[in-house]
Amino acid sequence: MQSAVMQTPLAYLKGVGPNRAEILKSELGLETFADLLQLYPNRYLDKTQYYKINQLHNSGADVQVVGKIVNLKTVEQKRGKRLVATYVDETGQMELVWFRGHKWIRENLKINEPYVVYGRVNRYGSTFSMPHPEMELLKAHKAGLKVSMQPIYPSTEKLSNKGITNKVLSKMIQQLFLETKANFAETLSKSILNELKLISKADALLNIHFPKSQELLAKAQFRLKFEELFFIQMQLLSKKVARKKKIKGHRFTEVGTHFNDFFNNHLPFNLTNAQKRVIKEIRNDMGSSAQMNRLLQGDVGSGKTIVALMCMLLAIDNGFQACLMAPTEILAQQHYNGLKDLLLQMDIKIALLTGSTKRAERTFLHNQLENGNLNILVGTHAVLEDKVQFKNLGLAIVDEQHRFGVAQRSKLWHKGAQSSAEIGGVSLPPHILVMTATPIPRTLAMSLYGDLDISVIDELPPGRKPIKTVHRYDANRLKVFGFIKDEIKKGRQVYVVYPLIKESEALDYKDLMDGYESIAREFPQPNYQISIVHGQMKAQDKDYEMERFVKGETQIMVATTVIEVGVNVPNASVMIIESAERFGLSQLHQLRGRVGRGAEQSFCILMTSHKLSDDAKTRLETMCRTNDGFEIAEVDLKLRGPGDLMGTQQSGLLNLKIADIVKDNPILKLARYHAIQLFKNDPRLEKEENKSIRNIFSNLIKDKAIWGYIS
Repeated sequence: MQSAVMQTPLAYLKGVGPNRAEILKSELGLETFADLLQLYPNRYLDKTQYYKINQLHNSGADVQVVGKIVNLKTVEQKRGKRLVATYVDETGQMELVWFRGHKWIRENLKINEPYVVYGRVNRYGSTFSMPHPEMELLKAHKAGLKVSMQPIYPSTEKLSNKGITNKVLSKMIQQLFLETKANFAETLSKSILNELKLISKADALLNIHFPKSQELLAKAQFRLKFEELFFIQMQLLSKKVARKKKIKGHRFTEVGTHFNDFFNNHLPFNLTNAQKRVIKEIRNDMGSSAQMNRLLQGDVGSGKTIVALMCMLLAIDNGFQACLMAPTEILAQQHYNGLKDLLLQMDIKIALLTGSTKRAERTFLHNQLENGNLNILVGTHAVLEDKVQFKNLGLAIVDEQHRFGVAQRSKLWHKGAQSSAEIGGVSLPPHILVMTATPIPRTLAMSLYGDLDISVIDELPPGRKPIKTVHRYDANRLKVFGFIKDEIKKGRQVYVVYPLIKESEALDYKDLMDGYESIAREFPQPNYQISIVHGQMKAQDKDYEMERFVKGETQIMVATTVIEVGVNVPNASVMIIESAERFGLSQLHQLRGRVGRGAEQSFCILMTSHKLSDDAKTRLETMCRTNDGFEIAEVDLKLRGPGDLMGTQQSGLLNLKIADIVKDNPILKLARYHAIQLFKNDPRLEKEENKSIRNIFSNLIKDKAIWGYIS
């Protein structure tokens, strides 16, 4: 593409000018010729097909019909008049109707001349009618048939009010093609074009804006989607390659006494094949001289903690310290308790650091860390404070990493470089393992985490029974209460969770208290004990109530979503989610994961009113059908779109011009495959045939277009 010309401000395009340029910038973010060229239509009106009157359906679609007007009449109605034309072809007749502009229409319409009419048809009795049709004499229509499919561009109310209609936008783009002589340089190599039978960049741009047929439009869309995803994958992959070359890491070559002692004598259960595979992948990473940067995905209860511990033991065997950071005190406490229990019979020092840690304890802890006496530190954001210095941090594990910002993660990253662990006088960063129990759809992982190595624990430990999930309406509440009583008789415990939506905390609190009262009436003391936990309670009160439930002193825990992460009560076998239609899929899945942690059969009951949207029905049906977090994440992605799923901080990356990460998954895989092949065959893009790719790629890196969004 003539890059200098394409960077011309839009104000210099004939027909735009400074005022329109300002509106286009504020409303659609368009500043240059290139921006306007990449404003792709979001749909098309297909004017390639002509219908006969006897082929019409009451479908609400816009159609095109060729025929003649044989009669015109004015019909009186309650308010004013309407003008009605009888329009015929060889198969039948229909009506064309106008409610305004009668005089001009009467003067200009020609009776018994062939016309092409275009518009939406309605059916009244057995007659079809088309209000305010677009009309063109057949002669003129044939002579001017340049665009058979009309592009419809993204727009806003302000643009329409300022007279920048769809037609005006289309004209501007036509003008752009004239002024640049449609001389758009190729951006892909000949070998990729030939192998995938892609049309040229210039043809793709012409046919995306002015398609001559459905077939050419499809080819243009495929070509432009592939290119967009291909260059994103190139950026991600090159970052991964550069990091592995540039960023050296500690080589953990020793599989020593701690690791072997734990594996042979203290493992509480046999590892699953998935856990073994993941540990092997991590060992390979930490045994190389590059810094590990790995994402570990595993569904709730899949045994990530054991994997994390065994990796920490590898670090300790090689003379280093390890650290595990969690987003909340509850979760950090749970990790700490779990690890402490597993290491009970081993000579390994582990400590917990959170915002609640007392000052005297902190001072002691800081000293132990700095002199190397402390092997493992578990903590919250408190770990990131400048005062916290390690002697030689070799492995940093971040749990539920999407809860931490980039700056926080990089602070942890630098803890290793500050420590005295040096090779040849050079400080090395710790290996990084990022864990998440929120399954990231493979589609998204390929795009957002394409620069990380990814490990997946995709099987649950043996003996775990899949949780049975059912959907019940409020009308069935008494039966549900009966079921709870039966479970409590068996010695089990029950969660009852209410939604928490920030905008309406007063309403949520009322829902929770109403629910609590109805449960207290149905499950009276002293036969039953109930805990209650919600966001407006003091931290120590919450902890007290949680503790009672964990110890089994209360049988029912009524709570808002504060229990989503971090409560591990193997004896709890029933999760009741009230107003389940108000929760997102991933949240429902996380909540369900609080039960099913023991050997007994567990249940999840989704309670809703009868009034449900289509999306809510899909969410509930998905939850009842499957326990597979990845399948649930894929459905969630389709329902909500990538931006919402990843949260605002990462949706920027997915602000794509034409591709759709969900719908275009096959194209994404193809783009990634070709980006990988390209780097294999020409790592520095030095070959002449890759010159055009190199030019685009170096500009993208200069722009740092997506670096900020990458993990």
